[in-house]
Amino acid sequence: MSVPHARVGVMRADKLIAFETRWPQHNGTKELTIRAELGITPARYYQLLGRAAVSREGIAFDPLTARRVRERALHASR
Repeated sequence: MSVPHARVGVMRADKLIAFETRWPQHNGTKELTIRAELGITPARYYQLLGRAAVSREGIAFDPLTARRVRERALHASR
């Protein structure tokens, strides 16, 4: 049985990547929108987004945004 959309935790990878495409800058408005639209905390969003950015489904959905998320995480860890 195949799954039509990959799920990363509680959210689909494509939904997380699409949200990040619309809201690339981190600011207070984005945090409010994460809570309102996705129903999760910003901390959880960034955890799930990181997983989505390395998943086959997330990369296939939007390779540029997935790469940007991975690179941002890499620079943040330095």
